[in-house]
This record gives sequence, structure tokens and C-alpha cells, in this order.
Amino acid sequence: MNETILNTGVQDFINNNWNADIMSVLLKKPFFKGVSQKELAEQLEAKKKCKNKLPTWFGTPNIYYPNKLNIEQTSSEITAAYKAQLIDGESLLDMTGGFGVDSFYFSKKVGQVTHCEVDKNLSQMAAYNFEKLGVTNCRFEPKDGIHFLEGGHQKFNWIFADPSRRHDVKGKVFRLEDCEPNIPKNLDSIFNHTDCILLKTSPLLDLTLAVKELKNVFQIHVIAVQNEVKEVLFILKKEVGEALKVSTVNLKRGEEIHFEFQLNSEKAGEVDYSTPENYLYEPNAAILKAGGFNSVGMQLGLKKIAPHSHLYTSQDLVDFPGRIFKIQDVRPYTKGTMKALKGTKANLTIRNFPESVQQLRKKYQISDGGDNYFFFSTDRNGDKVVINCTKV
Repeated sequence: MNETILNTGVQDFINNNWNADIMSVLLKKPFFKGVSQKELAEQLEAKKKCKNKLPTWFGTPNIYYPNKLNIEQTSSEITAAYKAQLIDGESLLDMTGGFGVDSFYFSKKVGQVTHCEVDKNLSQMAAYNFEKLGVTNCRFEPKDGIHFLEGGHQKFNWIFADPSRRHDVKGKVFRLEDCEPNIPKNLDSIFNHTDCILLKTSPLLDLTLAVKELKNVFQIHVIAVQNEVKEVLFILKKEVGEALKVSTVNLKRGEEIHFEFQLNSEKAGEVDYSTPENYLYEPNAAILKAGGFNSVGMQLGLKKIAPHSHLYTSQDLVDFPGRIFKIQDVRPYTKGTMKALKGTKANLTIRNFPESVQQLRKKYQISDGGDNYFFFSTDRNGDKVVINCTKV
């Protein structure tokens, strides 16, 4: 930490210029002795990133910010607050503390939080900021979380970890063993210090593969914010004793939309199929990521229009965790149908369909927007259809 950044003049400049053009700042001569333009630009960029993602930090005076990449990788306040709902007890170890957003919210639920962070500068930064944020029940250990556990005998009610993907892992599909710390490799050692583990992972992680890699998975939580999946959480317990439950939540402005199912029931369940009826339903992103394709239909009494479309239908309107549409008509995907739609304005969605939205727009000159929604999909017989809807 460069403590000169905390001087009143520098802080006033950051507060008044957080939305400034960064290049113009970088190209000017240093404004403050002991603070480079690069350091100043990093503070401005990071504070700007916090405006919507971390409003508590943004609105607190004299916060010391890390680089913007660290802000991009940290939990948002809305997802950190959700995670804190899942834990209780007197003590929690955050093995991968980082900037401290998750630890901040955990500190509201447990008596004592221990924040481990191998980057000593980031650990110092988090400790300083917690003083400014008024947090008094968090201690900071500037060391690797696994090494911290191996060096002592302390027990915690909960241990939290947010492993980061190693830079040498190519492609989008990866395993937990491709991350640091390697949780599957160290699981037995971690369970020597707790009965409950909360593990945060990337939305890209394959859930089925992760369950195989881990031991004693008790619950999976899939978190979406404004219908975009942000985090997947695994709760591991020494004594499981129950069927694996999957909880999904879509966090919207002032609203939490929940849907839960048992993994065994999903695998064993069967859903009925039907041609599109009066209403069409599209599950939110959290349910789709969680794979609750049969469960959402069975629990709500809906029918699927095809095995792989993940679109549902009903005669009567039901409350649904996702988008709901009133079906106007259903047409076969033919030259005649598309000739009638050519040059129109509509919102397009594809489900189990061979052409992309971009290809359809270009091919048939359909502009984006308006009140009409066209779903391009296949029906239960495998025939391509266009479902014309309006949003409920």
C-alpha cells in the first residue's frame, strides 16, 4: 500500500474525478508527490467499478482500492449478502479472502471471521478498509489458506473458499483440480478443521463433474443476478444424510425468485409433452444452469414442447420462475412463414434450433425490439416451428 494515496488532497481528487477519462490522467504529469499517475489511474478505475457492484465501498470515505481486475473478480455485494444467509455459528475462515467483500458480509452473521490472503498487499488493504467500514470482528492472516490450516489446530464452524482458475488452463471447460487452491486434493485436510464448507465456483463449472470431484455435497446453490448466472455454490458437510438439494435464485431489483429441486428426483422424473397451448414459459438462467428441466415442469404442472427445447406450455396461466408469454400462433418454419415475417420487428429467441439469432435476423431482415416475440424451436416430433408470442 502506498499510504500517500490516503492523503486528503489525493482522496479529494479521486472522489471528484472517479468518472474521468483514464488515458487523459495517465498522459499528464504527476499531480501529487509520491503518487504516480498509474497508481492514481488504478484508484479511479477501481472506484468507478465499485459504483454499482460495491456501493458500500464506493460510498465510504478513504477506501483504498486494488486494481480493477481484482474488483472485476470479486463477489458483488448482492451475491455476498446471499452467501451470508447460508452460514451461521461463531467462527468462519475465509481461505481466499481477496478484497474482503465476502468476509465483510460473513462478519455480519458470525462472531469471528478469519481472512486469509496470500497477497500481503491485498491483505493489508482489506484490513485497512475494514477499519473504515467499522468491522471489528475480523482478523487478517497474510498467508495461503491451506498453509494456515496446516500450521494450526483451530476448528471453525464454517470454512469458505473461492478458488481461482489457474492461468495455464486453456478452454472453457475446467475442473476444480485446475484451480488454486486445489479443493478436491485438500478436502480431507480442510474437514479436519470444520464440519461445513462453503465453496464458490465459476458459472462455467460443470455441476455433474464437480459433484464427482467433491465429497459430501449437501446442497448446490446457483445464483443469477438480473437473469445472468454469476456464481455456483457448493455446501459440503462431514455428515450429509440427506438427498442432494439444488437451490436456484434469480436476484432482481428488490426481489428474489427461488426454485428448488432434489437432484435424484430430477434424474428420475418424467415430464409430459404437448404442442404449444395458450402460454409459453422460459425458465430463468439459474434454473437452466442447474439443470432442473424435468423438475420445473413437474412441480408446476407444465408440459414441455420438446425434449431439448426447455420451453414449457399450459392452457391456464401459472406463476413461473422465468419469462411468461401468451401464444398468438404457432407456424411451421417454412418459406411461406418466413416470407410473412420478413422485414418485421421482433425479439428473437432460439431453442434447439440449427440457426442463430444473428443468421435469422440477417436472412429475413427482422429488426430487434417491439412487442412481438418469436421463438424458433423444434416441436415434440422434431419439426421446426415458429411460436409467435407477446410477453405477459
